[in-house]
Amino acid sequence: MGQCGIISSKTVLVFLNLIFWAAAGILCYIGAYVFITYDDYDHFFEDIYTFIPAMVIIAVGTLLFVIGFIGCCATIRESRCGLVTFSAVLLLVFATEVVVVVLGYIYRAKVEAVVNHSIQKVYNEYKGTNTDAPSRAIDYVQRQLHCCGIHNYSDWMNTHWFIESKNNSVPVSCCKPTISNCTGTLMRPGDLYPEGCEVLVVKKLKEIMLYVILAALTFAAIQMLGLLCACVVLCRRGHDPAYELLVSTGIDA
Repeated sequence: MGQCGIISSKTVLVFLNLIFWAAAGILCYIGAYVFITYDDYDHFFEDIYTFIPAMVIIAVGTLLFVIGFIGCCATIRESRCGLVTFSAVLLLVFATEVVVVVLGYIYRAKVEAVVNHSIQKVYNEYKGTNTDAPSRAIDYVQRQLHCCGIHNYSDWMNTHWFIESKNNSVPVSCCKPTISNCTGTLMRPGDLYPEGCEVLVVKKLKEIMLYVILAALTFAAIQMLGLLCACVVLCRRGHDPAYELLVSTGIDA
C-alpha cells in the first residue's frame, strides 16, 4: 500500500514537472504579449511600474524551466537533496506569483487614473504625421479600438492639431472602415466612430492585467500541488521502510 502511494505521488510529480515546462512557455508568452501590447499603448500611461507584473511573470516562466528540470531529475534519481531544492524553489516561485497577483490588482485599479491623467496630453501632441510617435499611437488606437477622440469625436476640436489645420475634420483614423472616401470631416459625423478612446483604452489595459492575474493564480495552484507531492515523496522516503527497500532493490538491480 505504501509503495503504491509513493509510486503514485512520484508519477503525479513527474507529470506536474512536465506541466511546469508547458506552463513556463505559456507564462513567457503571456509576459511577452503584455509587453508588446503595452508598447502600443505606452503613450497613454506614464507609470513604468505597470510593467512590473509582466516582467515578474516572464522571470517566473524562465525559472519554471529550471524547476521542471530539477524536479524531474530529483524524482527519477530519488534524490532527497534534489527534492528539497525543488520544493524550496517551488515555494519561492509560489510566493513570487502571489506578489504578481497583488501587484496586478494594485496596478489594475490604477490604470483608469493613469490614463485619465495622460490621454489629454497625448491628444494635444498629435501632429498627424507617421514620423511622430504620439500621432502613430493615437492613429493605431483609434483604428484598433474603433474609437475617436477622448470621449467622442468632438474632443478633437479642442486639440492644437485641429485648430492649426483649420479644415474642420478629424484624423482619418476616426473613419469607420465600411465608409469609402471618408476624409474625417465633421460635416458627416455618421462616418466617424461615435465612441471615445479613453474608456476603451482603460478597458483594454485592465483586460491585459487580468490575464496576468489569472495566469499567476492558475499556475500558483499547480505549483502548490507540485509542492505537496514533493513533500509526500520526501516524508514517505524518510519514514516508510518499504520505500527504502524498493529504492535499494532498484539500485542493486
